[in-house]
Amino acid sequence: MLPLLLALPWLALLVFLLFVVRWPSELPEVDAGAGRPRPLVTVIVPARDEAANIARCVRSLTRSGYPDFEIVVGDDRSSDGTGDIARAVPRGAARRVLLIDGAELPAGWLGKPWACRQGAVAAEGDLLLFTDADTVHGPELLAKAVAGMEEEGADLLTVVGRQIMETFWEKLVQPQIFLLMLLRFPRFESLARSPSWRDAIANGQFLLFRRESYEAIGGHESVKDEVAEDLALAQVVKRAGLALRIRSAEGDLATRMYSSLAHLVEGWSKNIVMGGLQTVPRWMRPLVPPLALAGGVGLWLVPPAVLALALAGLLGPGWLAWSANACLYSVAVWTWFTARMEAPMRYAPLYPLGALVGAYIFARSWTRGRNVEWKGRRYELPPLSERA
Repeated sequence: MLPLLLALPWLALLVFLLFVVRWPSELPEVDAGAGRPRPLVTVIVPARDEAANIARCVRSLTRSGYPDFEIVVGDDRSSDGTGDIARAVPRGAARRVLLIDGAELPAGWLGKPWACRQGAVAAEGDLLLFTDADTVHGPELLAKAVAGMEEEGADLLTVVGRQIMETFWEKLVQPQIFLLMLLRFPRFESLARSPSWRDAIANGQFLLFRRESYEAIGGHESVKDEVAEDLALAQVVKRAGLALRIRSAEGDLATRMYSSLAHLVEGWSKNIVMGGLQTVPRWMRPLVPPLALAGGVGLWLVPPAVLALALAGLLGPGWLAWSANACLYSVAVWTWFTARMEAPMRYAPLYPLGALVGAYIFARSWTRGRNVEWKGRRYELPPLSERA
């Protein structure tokens, strides 16, 4: 009986995922027959060394069924021909596809906020959509998002899509990272409505602003030195008393964030800890990284290690019973979540390997602290104590 009781934390986590976690509601369907004028939307795509992605992204945007939009690509001094590729994409249904050759990065700015700001300056739209170069947009997405913004009365509407995972490491590691975020934000939609600004979260892959609201908070200049600028923008919006809303569009928005293990490690290392620390009070910040790392190791790595030792005869039957139950519940957790992320369920039993990589990424991000590297640039972020 004792081994079963000791395995209850893993069972509780499974119950939490099944009965507490809630995905945001889907964006509304759009009445294609509605003929009323629609606001002009400027879609802003910041891009640095995105030659592998930019054509697919911009092409998907030009095929939008929304009646009035333009696309502004901010080429952030790419060295791989990103700008030329974007410039060659026909404008399709868009008013125009404008390519901005980005200016030199000013002191105190990070690259993505700077590229977004330049795109916003060139925009003519009443609504501003900031989206990443590694996204793919369905033809109905923009119309649904505008309808969702109006339905919600939102100043900032952020949309959650699905993750494209093609390689072994993507399918193994991406669920590890997203489950960690889900434990902090189990109900995106309701937390966005809560009065606490620390509960704000946004998906930088799709941020739709009312222009007047964007300008009222100072635009991207308000988060110019934030490595998790999407989360920081959501916090600024809530602190300003404006309406943040989160919806889902998994059938219309897809993103392939990283294409290899090296890219996964580099990409998540830059912001997984610093972003997480933005969501907790100052007094908790020294405690969160070691506790989170210890919790992950304890949940996902200790039980299989103990099970291996028990099966080898190095530990007694009580350890075998406990670790077997903990691992069984863990496989159930990862089977559910891996399937939810549309990765093959056969990856679920490999969760200890994914957890090992996830722990390495977390530790790497933690030990690097304010020193961030991304796409050939190195930044030293201001101390968290200086942030709100």
